[in-house]
Parts: sequence; C-alpha cells; structure tokens
Amino acid sequence: MAAAALPIDEIRSRFPALQQAQVFLDNAGGSQTLGSVITAIHDYLTKNNVQLGASYTSSKLSTDLYNKGYKAAAEHIHAPEDSIVIGPSTTQLFRNLSYTLTFPAGSEIILSKLDHEANVASWVDLAQRCNLTVKWWLPDQSTERSFNKSNPKLTPENLSPLLSSKTVFVACTHASNILGTIHDIKALAKTIRAHCPEALFCVDAVAYAPHRQVRVVDLDVDFYSFSWYKVYGPHIAQLYASTRGLKAMRSLGHYFNGSSSLQDKLGLAGGSYELVAAIPAVTDYFCKVAGSQNLFWTQVKGHEEQLQKLLLAYLTSNDRVTILGEQDHNTDVRVTTVSFIVQGRRSREVVEAVDQAAGYKQAILSDGKDGDMGLGESRQFGIRWGHFYSKRLCEEVLGLEKDGEGVIRVSMVHYNTVEEVQSLIEAFRQVLG
Repeated sequence: MAAAALPIDEIRSRFPALQQAQVFLDNAGGSQTLGSVITAIHDYLTKNNVQLGASYTSSKLSTDLYNKGYKAAAEHIHAPEDSIVIGPSTTQLFRNLSYTLTFPAGSEIILSKLDHEANVASWVDLAQRCNLTVKWWLPDQSTERSFNKSNPKLTPENLSPLLSSKTVFVACTHASNILGTIHDIKALAKTIRAHCPEALFCVDAVAYAPHRQVRVVDLDVDFYSFSWYKVYGPHIAQLYASTRGLKAMRSLGHYFNGSSSLQDKLGLAGGSYELVAAIPAVTDYFCKVAGSQNLFWTQVKGHEEQLQKLLLAYLTSNDRVTILGEQDHNTDVRVTTVSFIVQGRRSREVVEAVDQAAGYKQAILSDGKDGDMGLGESRQFGIRWGHFYSKRLCEEVLGLEKDGEGVIRVSMVHYNTVEEVQSLIEAFRQVLG
C-alpha cells in the first residue's frame, strides 16, 4: 500500500517564512526554520540563559534542555549519544576533526573532487602537515564505458584502483550539493573494508540529510556530518564518530576534562546552548506531522519525486539545457537539488532574469489540473548561480569555465509545492524561450 500523501498545507503552516510571496528554492544553502525552533530559541534566551552544570534551578533547567538536545540529535541518526558532537558548521567540525588525527608519513588519503570544499580542504591541509600522499578520486573517462561528463558518480569500481595497503583515510559526499546524485555509501564502505580494513571513512551528508532518514551505524562509516540549519533547524551542525574513529582521535579538550566521548574530544566548551536546546523541536516535528519519523521520511521521498519529475521533464525538453547529474527523477538515485547550464547563456544572467520574472499567468484548479490561464500572483523565486563551494567539481570534473559563473541551481525540499515548481517552470519558459 502506498504511503499517504505529505500534508503539505499543515507543513507549510509550521514555517513562518513561507507565509509570504518569496518562493524558497535555494534550500541546499540553508532551509527555512520551523516556528517551533524559533520559539524554543526565544524561550531559552528569555528564561534559562545561564551556564550549565550549577545546582541552582535555572542552571538545572538549562542543563536538562541542553542534554535533551544532544539526546534528540543522537536519536535522529540512530547513534549512541557519546558518538556525536555539535558545532557551528560541518566545515568547522571537519577542520577541528583534522587536528585530532595523525598518520605516518608516506601514508595515502583518498579525496573526491565531487565534494564540497568542506570535505576536501581540511584533509589537504592534514596531508601537508603529516607528509601524506593525496590520491584524487573521480570518474575516469578513459576506463569507464558508462562515463558521462555531465553525470559523474563515485562508485566502488572507480574507488578500488585507488586503494592500497598505504590507504589510511577516504572522504566523499553522500549526495552532491550540485549534482544531487546519491552515492551508495554502504557499498563504498564495503569496498574500503575489503581492501584496507583499518582505513577511516569520512562522509559529508550535508546535502543528503534534509531529504532522507539517516541510520548512521548501518553505513559502516567512521565520520559523518550534516548541518541542522539545512534540516529545518538552528544554525549548528553535527558530527558522528564510530568507535574506530573515536579511538583514532586525540582530544582537543582541556587536559583535566574527560576524553571518552566525541563531545569530550571535540566539544570545545560545548555547542551554542540555545541552539542545541532547539533540536528536539525539529525531531518532534518529523514525528508529529506524519505520526512517525519513518512515515514522514517515506512521504517526503514520494513528494520530492513529484517535484523533481516536473522540473526534470521541463529541463530535458529544452535542447539548450544540460542537466548536471541524474536526469532520472527516481528518488533512489538523486535528491531534489537540480543544477543545469544553458547553451549560449551565462548562469548569472539566467538567474537574474528569473529574479525579475513576475506577473506570469498561472491557474491551478483545486483538483491539481491545469485550468484556464489567468494573471497570477507575482512571486519572487529564490534560485541561485555559482559553484557552491564545489569549485573542483565545476571546473575540473564538469569542465566549466574557470572563475566563471558556475551552474544554475534549484534546490527543493519537502515544504515546496507542485504549484511552486509549475510556476518556476513558467518563469523559465519566459526567460529561456
């Protein structure tokens, strides 16, 4: 039996920013924030903004809220509480993590050129500090029969030749923040374990976590990070470490504090108290809106498939458009982050023209069918152009112009509607012809 449809009207009512003409389609850069999260932050700062760990009442309440935030964050990815730490961003967490690791000189690390720079720069710096060899992981046009320059993928087949007895660390993205492609992390982990069981595997899940449920212990990764501010919550991020990963780390904490948990080793005075305390408002939302987290994420997957099916169908119908990433709307292979370029048009020019598109004709009947077209409400579309910190992907893999304008990106999430996508397509028709 198919899962019930996502209750989109109820969902949108929970996000204050959605009650305006702006159509938010730059969600891969940061989602809108739940009203309950905003309330939780406000309540913490106005009622319990004190230091943790004291014996007086307000401090006890604050400590309890903070601890509940950590508990909810761990449960969200189905991980032990002592295996996570919360920090300001995935970029900062990976940078801090890099200073806890050391490897013998001459060891090899494997980095992906399909990644956001957050999961590259810290490890390049680590390699320089420890005199390690960096091997770059990317699809090989000369050896892969199915190679498609506009749709590069990280697979066990193009990873295996890079692995050796010297491999100590491998990093890649769960889903590309430009291509939207989902990589099979379980299969990649299996490949790594078969060739070099002691190597550490680090995954950037920032572009994946807003779209899918995560059971991190099932993935057999050593480090896994995502940003809550892209998952409808406060501007903080979360890092997971496996038992193997935790053992490989030295502590950055004060010498007189403990060092058994990831928070001990990498917490560095703790996360922002009011933001950590707001995490349960996010996880409660996932349960309340659909009855359970499992059902919520199942409904999200189905809804997002409708959104990307519409957009991808339009884009593939235009001969001047090249979609970057999977053209298939199947949500098993991609998330709703859709990027493309237009022959003969600059990415910035296209986006700025869409910014100005207004007064287009739209009408959707209550049953979802196209109606007689009439003058619709003027809207402001929030899409974007650029390399989105995946500069190596844009220039060295996709072959886009260096220091150019990158791609046009439309990044949808579960609170976006079919009607919004249809309206965007009408704006693209005006701009692209």
